[in-house]
Amino acid sequence: MTTIRIGSRGSQLALWQANHIAETLRAHGHTVAIDIIRTTGDRMAEPGFTPPAELDGKGIFIREIEEALAAGRIDLAVHSLKDLPTELDPRFTLAAIPPRADARDAFVCEPFWALHTLPYAATIGTTSPRRRAQLLSLRPDLQFVALRGNIDTRLRKLDEGACDALVLACAGLDRIGRTESVHQRFAVDELTPAPGQGALALETRSPEHPLDTEDPTRDPAIFAAVRTLDHAPTRYATAAERAFLAAMGGGCELPLGAHYADGILYAQVLAPDGEQSVEFALAADPHEPPTVLGHRAAQALISQGALDLLSEQVV
Repeated sequence: MTTIRIGSRGSQLALWQANHIAETLRAHGHTVAIDIIRTTGDRMAEPGFTPPAELDGKGIFIREIEEALAAGRIDLAVHSLKDLPTELDPRFTLAAIPPRADARDAFVCEPFWALHTLPYAATIGTTSPRRRAQLLSLRPDLQFVALRGNIDTRLRKLDEGACDALVLACAGLDRIGRTESVHQRFAVDELTPAPGQGALALETRSPEHPLDTEDPTRDPAIFAAVRTLDHAPTRYATAAERAFLAAMGGGCELPLGAHYADGILYAQVLAPDGEQSVEFALAADPHEPPTVLGHRAAQALISQGALDLLSEQVV
């Protein structure tokens, strides 16, 4: 087979992820190269940059990479799964979801070692509606600063004093060797992770819609090569979580979380101010498709008033 070209953002975390997948594919006998692609999300931290109005929160990290995939400039995109929309363009497919890392959220703050030790009205750097609502449910006095950009940028801004603390994904910090920055790992019933958090998504062109090239077997062959990296338990877990997200309206702008582990799907929906929430722990039938489980969890929370909470506005 010819070289498999991986497209990746240029952040430290994105390159770690791309190199990890590249080395795994090389161990399976494939030749791999990595192309760095600058995305809207990477440019958002630049002074004066204004993202396109029609771009949603997830699109900022994937649009340019998917454009390169569609054009044939790359063959494989390595994403954080939580950045992908619940419905993919039919030209693409999730060829593999490798084993997931720690899906929990991390408290990052040098002077203080846990959320409850922060002083009154301390500032947290985040743009996540989910984390904001969950943190307010634990500490209503907290204030928030909008910090955008990749994990490297946000850690730098914390060091520069832009906020008192950060809440980031444990998986990202562990992957880039910043485990020492993690002062607290929140339990999933404290800060329920975003659907798919901690998992990687390996996106290729669909073998059913190969790119029109002189070699029509190339895309199916690349899909087959990447598919060997799929981890069935992680695919099941994340499919259930993402089905729940889709049933609740989809998008990363919703204050909700979902996490599947050990046969249980734990789901949570909050009001934006964190004052009200509904949650549900649902056991999976051993033979139940993950999408059915995710939809059952959504219906359980909808029956408790979840949609009313999601319709509230931040004051």
